[in-house]
Amino acid sequence: MEALINYFADIPASHRTAILLGGLTFFLLLENAAPLFRLKYNKWKHLLINMFFTATTIAVNFAMAFVLFAAAEFTNAEEIGLLHWLGLEGFWFLLLGLMGLDFTGAWLAHYLQHKNRLLWRLHLVHHSDQEVDVTTANRHHPLESVFRFVFTVLGVVIMGAPVWLVLVYQSLSALLSQFNHSNIKMPAWLDNALVWVVCTPNMHRVHHHYRQPYTDMNFGNIFSIWDRIFGTYVKVDNRQLRYGLDTHMDDREANDIVTMLKLPFFKYRPPVEYEDEEKLVEEGEK
Repeated sequence: MEALINYFADIPASHRTAILLGGLTFFLLLENAAPLFRLKYNKWKHLLINMFFTATTIAVNFAMAFVLFAAAEFTNAEEIGLLHWLGLEGFWFLLLGLMGLDFTGAWLAHYLQHKNRLLWRLHLVHHSDQEVDVTTANRHHPLESVFRFVFTVLGVVIMGAPVWLVLVYQSLSALLSQFNHSNIKMPAWLDNALVWVVCTPNMHRVHHHYRQPYTDMNFGNIFSIWDRIFGTYVKVDNRQLRYGLDTHMDDREANDIVTMLKLPFFKYRPPVEYEDEEKLVEEGEK
C-alpha cells in the first residue's frame, strides 16, 4: 500500500500518458483479435476523430489540473471530507475513496447529462459514435470535459481525497472506460463474474444503443454497483444493439470534427418517431 501511495504521489506526467496510451493500444489489439462485431467502417477515419477528442480531453484535464490538486491539498490540510471523518486507513481508505470519486465524478455527472437538455447537448458528441470501440471512451466535447472535471473536483472535496488517490482514480477511470467501450467478445462466465464489481463492455454497450429506454441505462464507469442501487441496470443481448442517436444523423456528420464541435449549438433535433416500441431481449427472457 505504501509503495502504491509513494508511486502515485509523484507519478510523472509521462507515466500517466503511458497508462492512457498503453491501455488504448492493448484494447485495440484485443478488439482486432476477438471482436464482438466485425465493424464495417473506415478504421483510420474513425480513429482520427476520436483521437482528436481524446487530445482535447487530455488538454482540458492537464490545463485545469492545478485546481484539482489544490482542492486535494486543501481538504487534506484541513482534514475535510468523508475519508477523514470516518478515520479509515489502508485498503478501506483506498476502496471507499475510489467509490466516492467514481460516484460523483463519473456516475452522477453522467446521469445528470442525460436528464438535463443543455447538458445532454454537450454529451451528444459521445453518443453520436455509430461504431463504438475503445477509441469512443474519450470522445467528449471539450465543454463536456470541463463539466466532468468540475464533478471530479466536487468528488475530491466531498471525499477529502489526497493527490495520490486522485491520480489512482484517474488512471483506473481511464483504463476502465477504455475497457467498457471496447469492441471485444467476452466469455459469458467471465462477464457474469466481473459485472458484479466493475462495468464490463457487455454492460456499457447497452447504454450506447440508439433508442430509449436503453440510452438511459448502465451509466457506470468503474463500479457497477451504482446502477444496481439506483435501478438503472439492465442486461440485454449485445448482438441486437445499434449504436448512435435516434435523430437524423448520417455517418458523414458523425465523423466530421467541425460538425461535432458545433453539435451542441445546432438547432435541437427531436428524436425520430417510431410506430413500434422497441424491446430488446433482456436477461431472463431468452
